Amino acid sequence: MITFPKPDVEQFLRTFSIADFAVSPDEKHLVFSTNLSGKYNLWGMDLPNSFPYPLTSIDQSCQGLIYDKKSRFIIAGFDQDGNENTQFYGVPLNGGTMKEIVNHENTRNFMPKLSNDSKKLYYTTSRGNPSFLNSYCLDLESGQERLVLEGKDAATYLFGFSPDEETLLYYKHFANTYTLLYAKKGNEDILLTPPTEKQHTVNDGVFVSDSMIYLLTDYDSDFTYLASYNLETNKFCKVKELENESFTAITYSKENQLLYITSQKGVEDQLYEINLQNENWRNIPVPCSVINKLEVAASGTLYLFGMSATMPHNIYKNTGDEWVLLTKYTVPGVDSNELVEPDIITYPSFDGREIESLFFRAKKENDNGEVIFWPHGGPQAAERKFFRASFQFFLNNGYSIFAPNFRGSTGYGLEFMKMVEGDWGNGPRLDNVAGLDWLIDQGHAQKGNILLMGGSFGGYMALLLHGRHADYFKAVVDIFGPSNLFSFINSVPEDWKPVMDQWVGNPEKDKEKLIEFSPITYLESMIKPMLVIQGANDPRVVKEESDQIVQALKDKGRDVDYMLLENEGHGFSKKENEIAVYQKILSFLKRFTAVTEKV
Repeated sequence: MITFPKPDVEQFLRTFSIADFAVSPDEKHLVFSTNLSGKYNLWGMDLPNSFPYPLTSIDQSCQGLIYDKKSRFIIAGFDQDGNENTQFYGVPLNGGTMKEIVNHENTRNFMPKLSNDSKKLYYTTSRGNPSFLNSYCLDLESGQERLVLEGKDAATYLFGFSPDEETLLYYKHFANTYTLLYAKKGNEDILLTPPTEKQHTVNDGVFVSDSMIYLLTDYDSDFTYLASYNLETNKFCKVKELENESFTAITYSKENQLLYITSQKGVEDQLYEINLQNENWRNIPVPCSVINKLEVAASGTLYLFGMSATMPHNIYKNTGDEWVLLTKYTVPGVDSNELVEPDIITYPSFDGREIESLFFRAKKENDNGEVIFWPHGGPQAAERKFFRASFQFFLNNGYSIFAPNFRGSTGYGLEFMKMVEGDWGNGPRLDNVAGLDWLIDQGHAQKGNILLMGGSFGGYMALLLHGRHADYFKAVVDIFGPSNLFSFINSVPEDWKPVMDQWVGNPEKDKEKLIEFSPITYLESMIKPMLVIQGANDPRVVKEESDQIVQALKDKGRDVDYMLLENEGHGFSKKENEIAVYQKILSFLKRFTAVTEKV
């Protein structure tokens, strides 16, 4: 009988991902952005066949993906090695030479929308207004474009338009917890939620006629619900609210007069259908825990892109009451029984507030007794039951993972989400400390013997916890985390800067607080071995954030290793880089674990 070795890092990290997808209006073609070749490109499928073929070979991530309304071509946005300066191109249905549509050096372009006749492209851009953004309408035949929306006061994004294209829908982003939706008809701008001094958000909105808009908002509520706004009567109306659930996305099926609404409840998603003719409401079972995107074809057929803790990104088609897999991404060479579902646990924090967390426990036959503490990124995001190949890799190598949704996380209401604003280094930090104490009190870990790792805000929190609570840990991994809040505030993209006062703090008015909350303040107590990972092209947490803390720690003679990825931004778009990073992390953790075991 032949026996095989355990899966290694490459098998787990050879799991492919999908970043976005779209279905042609005639449903004969599907396009998706995937790293099937090791780098992100567009791939196509001729439906109903599900064998994919490459459409591009530029090895770049896609941001913004739509079909021509007559199924003749594709509009896609690409940046360059993670710099997030997205430009738009026309792509033939079967691939080949792309046509440059919008390309302005060092600009950020967002949210492409085609007119009903596909002769005009609407888009939002940083060109000419980097702080607040402008939106243009480009005539694809003449090349002429006109300004249709000028951003003022806050980053302003063109979101959509009415069926007759006479009314624009746009939103202003004052903060992650303060976004307002407007309709613009001629020179009139109509706020779609009632005037109030209380901050609230509008997540999504859709026209169902030239005068009726359905939107998702938490106006006068803690959780996001479905509302409507009638442009003829100027009447706002709450339509449907569910307890402790936040509606996150809305899609309209014109032919069937149905709304489809995605809802987030803690670490999992739900999908609902509402019939606008009879107001019937029903829950639609879905084949995954987290819904990334839902598309409704003209026929009414649903296409869903989602994942679960043990199932990678996949695209599904709904045929009646059954979901059919169009892609079949799994963990190659790994039996599903070897993958780990998380336990959902809660623990009390320092002020008695309950914090929900995911606890991935390594299987008994693999368990090495080690626990990785993982504060998530965002911070106004959440650790959810989605697939992380790196998690399953670490679990298979014996490491359990504890991932808390500390205050500021999404899915627990607007009030909870706002608790991180202007308080990056206090409440969320103490929530994480309470999570560490819970692990110790429950016998899952020993103080001083916990591994700490996080990315983005999670990297920031890893640095801060290391600096202020080093006695809990034995090694720390920071993946592109801010180290100095003053330099971080100054270096983010221009359209982020208007929100920084509320989100993080003002460098002058909040100087003492920002000093207290900056990890670099606590260099003296950062005494544990560290590994720092950074993308050279990262526009969100720039290279200097990692450079400065690595150099400062090296100057003090600390044990710190630095891995710089020259062709990455805020994440890993190239498979060889992702594999190299997690090989490096595993080697780092094993080195330290081996030292501990000898002692």
